[in-house]
Amino acid sequence: MVTVPIQAAGDIPVAREAEFARLTGIVEALTSGQGAVVEITGEPGIGKTCLAAALTELAARHGLPVARARAVRGNTSPYQVFRDAWHMRQGFPQRPEGPEEPFDNMYDQPAEWAAGGVLLLDDIHLCEPESAKLIVRLVRSVVAAPFVLALVHRPRESRPELLEALEDGLRAGTVSRIEPGPLDADAAALLLDDWGVSGNPAAPETAGLRQFTDQLHAAAGGNPRYLRLLVAAGWHPDHWPDHPGNDTDGLLREARPLIAELDALTPEAAVTAAAAAVLGCPFRPEDVAHVSELGLERTLDALAELERADLVRSADWGGRLSFRHRVIGHVVHETTVLSFRLRAHRRAMQLITERGGRARDRARHAEHLLGTDSGTAVHVLSQGAAEIVTRAPATAARWLSQALESLPEGGTDSGHRTTMELACCSALIAAGQLKEARARAHEVLADRHAGLTGAQRLQAHTVCATAERLLGRYEEAAAFVSAALALLPRPLPDPLPSEAAELVIEYGLVHALRGTYAQARTLLHDASRARSDADSATCAALRVLTAFCDTYLGRLDEAGPEITRCARLVDSLPDTVAGHTPEALAFLGTAELYLERYADAIRHLSRGLGAVGGGAQRHILMHHFLGLSMAEQWTGRLDASVQRAGEAEALARSLGTPNAVTLAQAMRVLALMWSRGRQYAPEAIALAEQAARNTPVGHDWWTTSATGLLAQTRLLAGDPAGCLRTLLDGGGGEQLPLVQPTLRPSQLALMATATLTCGDRDTARGLIGAAEADAARLGLPVQEACVRRARALLHMADGEHDAAAKLFELAAENFRRADMPVQYAWTLAIGSRSACAAHGPATALRQLDAAETAARTYGALLVEEQVAARRAELTQHQPVVDSLALLSTREREIAELAASGMRTREIAERLFLSPRTVETHLFRVYRKLDVSSRLALSGILRPSR
Repeated sequence: MVTVPIQAAGDIPVAREAEFARLTGIVEALTSGQGAVVEITGEPGIGKTCLAAALTELAARHGLPVARARAVRGNTSPYQVFRDAWHMRQGFPQRPEGPEEPFDNMYDQPAEWAAGGVLLLDDIHLCEPESAKLIVRLVRSVVAAPFVLALVHRPRESRPELLEALEDGLRAGTVSRIEPGPLDADAAALLLDDWGVSGNPAAPETAGLRQFTDQLHAAAGGNPRYLRLLVAAGWHPDHWPDHPGNDTDGLLREARPLIAELDALTPEAAVTAAAAAVLGCPFRPEDVAHVSELGLERTLDALAELERADLVRSADWGGRLSFRHRVIGHVVHETTVLSFRLRAHRRAMQLITERGGRARDRARHAEHLLGTDSGTAVHVLSQGAAEIVTRAPATAARWLSQALESLPEGGTDSGHRTTMELACCSALIAAGQLKEARARAHEVLADRHAGLTGAQRLQAHTVCATAERLLGRYEEAAAFVSAALALLPRPLPDPLPSEAAELVIEYGLVHALRGTYAQARTLLHDASRARSDADSATCAALRVLTAFCDTYLGRLDEAGPEITRCARLVDSLPDTVAGHTPEALAFLGTAELYLERYADAIRHLSRGLGAVGGGAQRHILMHHFLGLSMAEQWTGRLDASVQRAGEAEALARSLGTPNAVTLAQAMRVLALMWSRGRQYAPEAIALAEQAARNTPVGHDWWTTSATGLLAQTRLLAGDPAGCLRTLLDGGGGEQLPLVQPTLRPSQLALMATATLTCGDRDTARGLIGAAEADAARLGLPVQEACVRRARALLHMADGEHDAAAKLFELAAENFRRADMPVQYAWTLAIGSRSACAAHGPATALRQLDAAETAARTYGALLVEEQVAARRAELTQHQPVVDSLALLSTREREIAELAASGMRTREIAERLFLSPRTVETHLFRVYRKLDVSSRLALSGILRPSR
């Protein structure tokens, strides 16, 4: 149970600083003798009363008298709100006349007895006619004695004459309107933190809290009152909008003011509201008439009353209506008499059935009828769960659990019960409720009386393996899959049953995440080539996983074309089908990352987020966020990469997957290292060490993927020794045998760079040779670029600047073509020293300019710092560099002859060269010395002649 605290009197309402500042100005003006009419207006629950309380507190701090009253719904006594304000006034001078005397002539007295103070009237949309007329007069009149008249109201329920007077005053400048709008996500997060929203059982404990509060903010539409109601109800994103939460008592306790509004309705309006709540938003008047049994005409009259009370509003142009917020419908539903509610749900379900509606729409009513018509309700809930399991697995799991609880124990149809149990387990897995799914699946396999068929046994093993895999228990998952595979004949049956295809997919997934792809390859290929009874989504997932396996193993001749075909196949599937087996999009996008098809990878991974939908399939969402974080980091979108990594980390923590947490942290810290620069280095090293300590023992896909990221972070942060340790520990030794083949060249190049930085050129040379052999076999441009850059660094260390500059240039161009701007800029920056030595300072400066432009465009502060350091180094040493030292022996010889006045042909004849060769050498001389003519060349080489 969550209790939402009440704001202390006088506190500035959260995110209402601007409104509070305006109120402060109005009160200060009153102390100088300047009165005002203040209108505080807006949606119900938006915070008008809190601002009114702040106004009275401000007045009290300034020593101003205050009279405050609230109009009451249903009151008929004339001037009651003014009488209440008179009796509740504080700080006004006492008058000798009796308490009723000021009201003998109400049209003159309020301005007089409120002079010099604040008269605040709340909920004036509820005023009786006499008070309303007096308020209009006060708004329109100019009184001699100044005071602040503050009016709080809901514009949709206020009288037309009051709205007109306020609008006229606004235009004339005599009325100040304060209209608080919905809170933004940051303000809502702050408000929820003040309320202690982490006490909500649905709220994550760590990194996922902001995501939860953002979802809660969206559900409430930024309205503080609706936030309070949803928090009190124990709101959970997986069940919204069908349910406000699991704490009905908390909801009703917080909703007492709203319930009072509902109690004021006429009986027919109350019945109509209850029928609408049963139908859910949006609803049609004719359906409400059917469910309420009032008939259309009486229903329309009742809906008009609800509209006047601003409980019901138009939902769209199609004539449908809705409650002004869904939580109001839930409050109405929970306060409706049980007997009417059950009959109304039965009528609503029958109406949908007669219209040929979907099972999922009928199921929303069936779950309320389990105690009155269990047989029909169980059937409908089972069908409805099958329809929504992909998009709303938590709801599907709830429906199936409710249906299973209603089935009699020891029934004759045990097979149907087992099918529902397995479906429930699958839905629980998709909803991220892994431990419950695992426990139920184990019970199914252990139940000797279940009488499992062969297909059900395969399904049960698959579900158990899936739950174990997602909990990071790969050995147990592999054992379940192996036990089930032993039940399949060899060769595989033709056609392959759908449950067998799903088992093979799980087998491949287990080995994929264990990093033991080679063990799964043969069976995956056999299954993907076989005919299958499985649906198109399952067949596509099997093909994608097989191609992903080949990609991971570096068999690109086969994998590359097959990934292209798989992409076309998946692109042809609608989202609802593609989302049925969302692993297909996740592994397709990841395979495209390894094949350096970044645009395709981002497209498929982003589509996967939409196909999975909402908060469903958390483990799949985690894969998509991880893939997108990596793709966005490689393509220079550093801020997006950090955000995606944070979302992946939150999901991994909520799922209890520590190795995935490590990978997400590694992605995040590397992106931050690029974007924050050297100042972040100590924190980056500390986080890398922490991530390494928290990594579970063993080597799997997660840990080996994180290894390279953490090692690169250490190197960029100035810790080459730590980079080497990370690679050796995580990669399995000097040749990194545990690193996946498609990334091994770049990882070997990273190790070589760290080794070279530590001063060991011979070991670095050997590592670069191994990396070059692997890169040549793969033929992936980015891998080749990483290796070329490492070889260029080795040449630079050896003083071979001509060779180094050429390789740096080739590597940078590869990165540019691959749409990797940060790597492109970094390569130009670190290669500028060799560019200067080989081609002169002008060329080096041009490279640094290009690197700086790219770094600033993509927010890579680390690259900008490197550019600044190299530019300073170049500028500092350029004046003392001997110009001739930049030239090779042949270039110096040709330069001397050209400076002496010899023509190109004459130089060629003397040196036995072709004129073209002489011109080429002269071009390089000009570039190195930053000159453009022979005259300038002579000035450098023969300054004293």
